[in-house]
Amino acid sequence: MGETVILRMTDMAHGGEALGRFEGQVVFVPYAIPGELVRAEILERRRHFARARLLEVLQPSPHRVEPPCPYFGHCGGCHWQHIKYSAQLEYKAAIVRNQLRRLGGLEDPPVESPLGTIPPWGYRNHAQFTVSQDGFLGFLAAFSHQTVPIARCLILDEDLNDLYSSLDIETAGVRRLSLRAGINTGELMLVLEMEGDEPPELELDFPISVTMLTADGQVAALVGNTYFHEAVLGRRFRVSANSFFQVNTIGAEALVEIVSSYLEPIGGEVLLDAYCGVGTFGLSLAERVGEVIGIESHPAAIADAEANAGELENVTLIEGAVEDVLPELEEQVDLAVLDPPRAGVALQVIETLAAIGPTRIAYVSCDPATLARDVRRLSERDYQLVQVQPLDMFPQTYHIECVALLMRASPPR
Repeated sequence: MGETVILRMTDMAHGGEALGRFEGQVVFVPYAIPGELVRAEILERRRHFARARLLEVLQPSPHRVEPPCPYFGHCGGCHWQHIKYSAQLEYKAAIVRNQLRRLGGLEDPPVESPLGTIPPWGYRNHAQFTVSQDGFLGFLAAFSHQTVPIARCLILDEDLNDLYSSLDIETAGVRRLSLRAGINTGELMLVLEMEGDEPPELELDFPISVTMLTADGQVAALVGNTYFHEAVLGRRFRVSANSFFQVNTIGAEALVEIVSSYLEPIGGEVLLDAYCGVGTFGLSLAERVGEVIGIESHPAAIADAEANAGELENVTLIEGAVEDVLPELEEQVDLAVLDPPRAGVALQVIETLAAIGPTRIAYVSCDPATLARDVRRLSERDYQLVQVQPLDMFPQTYHIECVALLMRASPPR
């Protein structure tokens, strides 16, 4: 511990750290880049790997750039501002391929070149701030639970930066504070997560909805509504204060287009939208299929989906866990879109889905490792991975979204 070593970085790990080897042991080094020769301090040694702190870059990568953000390296929100954006995309594609080889058992995974976000700044429609011990707002620090006070975030949408800079709030009793925006609608929302049930003192000059989430889970509108609206490819979606929505609106539109092109609906099919959230995928495709069945366990999200379905008469929405609802479906499912949380799809869901036997599955994933695991499980149940399209919805971070197309190799028995 505390030992200084010279390392040649050889690869980029899933998790955003570069890796090298010392005395036969893998060493992970944040803020280093493959190909670089670095001096690092060993901070932690375990049986199969070690972690180190970057002290000096002795031979820099041609992909190294000067991070434009003064908080980079202290704030934990970004991991790769020191890497040229074109190289970020290359590393992300390599990580997806490596996970599909190592965990998915695929020798030559069919991974396309990543689609980037241009420009790779100012894309976030949602930011969550914590409160420091002295009452300032900021982001969690890298590798700790401390708060780094910030004045401006370079990956945050400009309207949200303006809103943040205008906030005049008494932070006593505030546990977290979120800013959300409908990029295509102009609607803004401030969400206050409180330690108790008393709202803070607050002054705002913006037209905005302000919602309070109390410690016991209650949701209250302080100003305006408990939701805002966003539009995706011209379709309007209600999003409640505690409902999930993609943080990159342009990326969300690209996701819908990719899912649509993978499923190739021709009309009349039954589409399963598992983990449907506010209905982004199923409702966007509803007019191109015969029926949509959406399943979502989060009460606020399913309420949003019901509101978003509007006058659509071919949509059925079911509140409940996918693993509980799916075995009870009586309809024959022709197409399926899966958009699970980071933990991926439960084995029980995969087994039931394989028994139902949709001909095409579009799997939307925010974690290449769980995607690879689930692709392997589906391949063991007569599904073939046809194509994977990485989509960089999180520039300057190691996170990567993917859409995978799986097709049934033979009709279900």
